[in-house]
Amino acid sequence: MERDSEAFVTLLTESQSAIYAYIMSVVHDHAKAKDILQETNLTLWRKAEQFEEGTAFKSWAFRSAYFHILNFRRKMKRDKLVFDDDVLDYLVERQEERFNDPEKKIEHLQTCMSELPENQKHLIEERYKPRASVQQIAKSLNKSEAAVSQSLFRIRAALQKCIEGKMQREGGAA
Repeated sequence: MERDSEAFVTLLTESQSAIYAYIMSVVHDHAKAKDILQETNLTLWRKAEQFEEGTAFKSWAFRSAYFHILNFRRKMKRDKLVFDDDVLDYLVERQEERFNDPEKKIEHLQTCMSELPENQKHLIEERYKPRASVQQIAKSLNKSEAAVSQSLFRIRAALQKCIEGKMQREGGAA
C-alpha cells in the first residue's frame, strides 16, 4: 500500500489512540509513550509499502510498536524496575488480544445485555442516558446512591465476565 494513499493515512490516523493505549499499557509513562508512538508512526510511514491491504492494520502497527518498546527497554536497562523479556512478551500479547476486534466485543456486549434480567437491563440503560447520574436514578428508584452504585458495579462485572466468556469460546481474548 502506498503511504500517500488516503486508505493508509486513514488507517494510521484511526489507529493512533489504540496504538498509544497499547504502548501506555506496557510503558506507563506518558512522555515516553508519546516518544515511542512517534517512532512507531515514522516506522509505519516508512514501511507502508510492506503493509498488505485487507490485513489487520492494528496488529501490524502493534508489532512495530513492540519493537520500539523493546528498543526503549534496552536503553532503560540500568533502571531497577524493568520487567524481564518473558514478562514483557506476556504483557504485550495480552494487550494485543485486548485491542483486537473491538467490533466483536460490541456484538458480545449487545448479546450479554439482552441476557440480563429486565431490572438490570433497565438500570444500565438509565445510567447511560445523556446527563444521567447515580443520584437521579437512586431518587427515582427510592434507593440509596450506594445501593445503585453497587448494583451497577455488579452488573458491569457480570457483563465483562459474559463478554470474556464469549470471546474465549471463539478463541479470541477479552
